[in-house]
Amino acid sequence: SSAREARTAMRQIQKSQTISVPEGVTLDLKARVVTVKGPRGTLVKSFKHCPIDIYKLEDGKVKVEKWFGNTKQGASIRTVCSHMTNMIIGVTKGFEYKMRFVYAHFPINVAITEKDTVVEIRNFLGEKIVRRIQAHEGVTVKRSADVKDEIALYGNDIEKVSLTAALINQACHVKNKDIRKFLDGIYISERNIIGGK
Repeated sequence: SSAREARTAMRQIQKSQTISVPEGVTLDLKARVVTVKGPRGTLVKSFKHCPIDIYKLEDGKVKVEKWFGNTKQGASIRTVCSHMTNMIIGVTKGFEYKMRFVYAHFPINVAITEKDTVVEIRNFLGEKIVRRIQAHEGVTVKRSADVKDEIALYGNDIEKVSLTAALINQACHVKNKDIRKFLDGIYISERNIIGGK
């Protein structure tokens, strides 16, 4: 019987976590679809794939809980809370990702076009090809005024901002060379909340 007990994962009767909603932000719930409205805009995210309960408390806080869940299901509670916290930060302050150009010989030439939504990369390792990256919806790209060879990405949705940064980074991977020697590329240097913490 002890072997059978070791095989069956222990279930926690109830596990929960609450997050507070600041003033000026409205958080609506409907069938595990969360809509957050704030001064910077609106974000919508579905948590239908998570086996959890999300509901509002009387004091305005949001509670995420799971009854009789195993360890993995319990872990998703903190994940959902983190997502909702990021949505609240996004609609109140916003996210900023900074990226630096690294090159040894051929200077990377970056042009930002189409109302700060498209990044065009030229002269990467001296190549003639133009790498064109379309920013995700709601993400704007600007060149840093005070720092040479740096661009900054701004947006409300942390996933879209970081995805755009990843697309820019992956467009500049060095092929068929020793990557310990050829360190050229565009790399994320900073991740910030606009206006600090």
